[in-house]
Amino acid sequence: MARYGAMFGPDITFLGVERCDLGEPESLAGADIVIVGAPFDGGTTHRPGARFGPSAVRQACYLPQDGSRRSLALRVDALQDLTVRDAGDVEMYSGDIDASIEAIEEAVYRIAASGAIPVVIGGDHTIALPDARGVARHHGFGRISMLHFDAHADTGDIEFGHLHGHGQPMRRLIESGAIRGDRFLQLGLRGYWPGPETLDWMAEQRMRSYEMTEIVSRGLETCLAEACALAMDECDGVYLSVDVDVADPGHAPGTGTPEPGGLSARQLLDSVRRICYDLPVVGVEVVEVSPPYDHADITAALGNRVVLEALSAIARRRADAAAGTHWDPALPLLAQRGTTPAR
Repeated sequence: MARYGAMFGPDITFLGVERCDLGEPESLAGADIVIVGAPFDGGTTHRPGARFGPSAVRQACYLPQDGSRRSLALRVDALQDLTVRDAGDVEMYSGDIDASIEAIEEAVYRIAASGAIPVVIGGDHTIALPDARGVARHHGFGRISMLHFDAHADTGDIEFGHLHGHGQPMRRLIESGAIRGDRFLQLGLRGYWPGPETLDWMAEQRMRSYEMTEIVSRGLETCLAEACALAMDECDGVYLSVDVDVADPGHAPGTGTPEPGGLSARQLLDSVRRICYDLPVVGVEVVEVSPPYDHADITAALGNRVVLEALSAIARRRADAAAGTHWDPALPLLAQRGTTPAR
């Protein structure tokens, strides 16, 4: 039986939300969102430290830990309008990738099976395999798509003699059948990897990768709209994977494999908001925050806000669905006052 709780740092929850226990299913009853930490960085190939990401992201906020955060833009308070719980960290096994992957997948599956949306804070990107597979076990293999923000494709095969690592989870996911290759959308790729053989494999799977050169040329809004439309074709839900290194290192220096020329923090947050408002998101992960390389908590703060932006957009989506309204980001701030349906 896996154990849950803080592995590194203080035993705190995300912005002070109530604790739940994955070993006690009744504690998940009624939860809309369950946050869980996956403090694993045994799959890194360059700079380690992402095992400390969950603790840093949970507490990277200058506002009081009072369990409330009202979005100026969306006019909702996700931590009040949704029932959000934090299950703590999944116990990881130092040096044992396979056991750690199994523990994470079981934790995510329990959350999804309870009816809540799992939000996983990593950890390196190795955890994308058990995260998305755990969600797919509940919703059905091949029934969810992936929107993947990253500087790297993470579609390598065997790296350093192992099938698992932070450069390979997307290949393993597609091979497992959990997510179809032709419903795997990647945004923000750039740099000097992968090589021709891996790119050929990706083309064979009919993956769609929006490199930064294409995003700059066509515009982020255009590429994102296209990706969102494809993500919902013949799929019931969307899994959102955010590797913080999709952001330019100037906006996210604390990460294991920084690559210059990425998205701004503003572009990333806007994209997360749009996806979680427009699409039925069934799982979210934020990975590769590495506090030992972070300056002034810049990256941890961005990871925190990616989670909060996702939750706020989900809250607004549900409120508008109930009221038959639609949020308009073009409206001036004061014009939106009072537009949120009464709770």
